[in-house]
Amino acid sequence: MRFVRLTILCLLVCPVIRAQEIINLPESKLITRFPFRQYSGGVVIINACFEQIPDSLNFIMDTGCAGISLDSSTCVEFNIPTTASDISVTGIAGVRKVNFTYNKKLKLPGLTAENLNFHINDYTALSSVYGEKIDGVIGYSFFSRYIVKLNFDSNEMEVYTQGTLKYPSDGTLLRPIFTALPIQYMQVKDHRRVDFNFYFDTGAGLCFLMSEKFAKDSAILSKKRKPVITQAEGMGGKTQMRLTIVKEVKIGPYRFRQVPTYLYNDVFGVTAYPFTGGLIGNDLLRRFNLIINYPQHEIHLLPNKHFNDPFDYGYSGITIYYNDGKIIVEDIIKDSPADKAGFFLDDEIIGVDNNFSGNIQQYKNLLQEPDKKIKVIIRRNHNIEELVIYTTSIR
Repeated sequence: MRFVRLTILCLLVCPVIRAQEIINLPESKLITRFPFRQYSGGVVIINACFEQIPDSLNFIMDTGCAGISLDSSTCVEFNIPTTASDISVTGIAGVRKVNFTYNKKLKLPGLTAENLNFHINDYTALSSVYGEKIDGVIGYSFFSRYIVKLNFDSNEMEVYTQGTLKYPSDGTLLRPIFTALPIQYMQVKDHRRVDFNFYFDTGAGLCFLMSEKFAKDSAILSKKRKPVITQAEGMGGKTQMRLTIVKEVKIGPYRFRQVPTYLYNDVFGVTAYPFTGGLIGNDLLRRFNLIINYPQHEIHLLPNKHFNDPFDYGYSGITIYYNDGKIIVEDIIKDSPADKAGFFLDDEIIGVDNNFSGNIQQYKNLLQEPDKKIKVIIRRNHNIEELVIYTTSIR
């Protein structure tokens, strides 16, 4: 025991003669700048080329992805060989083992990222939701190498080398926990106020999501809330969730009130509760111009012209997908406005409120308007019919 005590004493009183280690990082440099597109919910889509394939592919920029991936049908189309693995990925609709294709290149405008290991996933549901082929998702494997700026005022993305970066003098700098995914400690208030961890997820086309378990354990929701049932899509396919609002979501110093919120029965552990309670999605994050700095574990938020855009409170209870050149009714929630309007599964949507563009994104936006009478032209059994839907509000 004496030896132990002496050793501890020596450690406490002996001076430490060691210089402090300071790492001077080089200044970050702009590599490239190019435009991106947005789908419903603010999801960011960029075009990139895989290896020597000349066709430009569609990729979602997703801080909620722990790697980088390709769609399985894209691999079949372009004869991309894959290798089986014992690695599993978890999505909203399940857990599955995935194949990989290793040490590949991804060519963005002005930048080639090399030595990337793509896991293979099925994005059929996402392609049907957006009405355009989704060929892959870009996540941690890319973000961890660079500093990425997303400007939602100009719809431009900039990529910088790692290094010191001068952030704008206005806005705010977050320092999330960084695993493979950024996790932000933030405040949510409804029946009561709760401070908790939430994933920072640019790939989620929604404002806010909480796991049902977190909502129950925290008793955060007002008992007056009457959530409605809706369908959501993500990695692994489709699943039903409940949809409601919360009084306030605060990220950094910024407060958003009456925020549409999904409640997810997380049987697969996607939200990693009790460590995190859910996620903040890009329909809220797009209201900032973002600087995403994985190497330095920082994210800068600068409110942009979309900061005060109204939220979508409309509820129709209908899910439409784009399949084989047609927009088809795929799901109808019982007793919802769509059910009461007389929609059937497999009805083909021809037009919505005099819009006959065949653009599923435009049709969805029209059907999301709250408390509105909407005329919908459908084709059913080779006959053209007109249905009238009276949307409601989740507020």
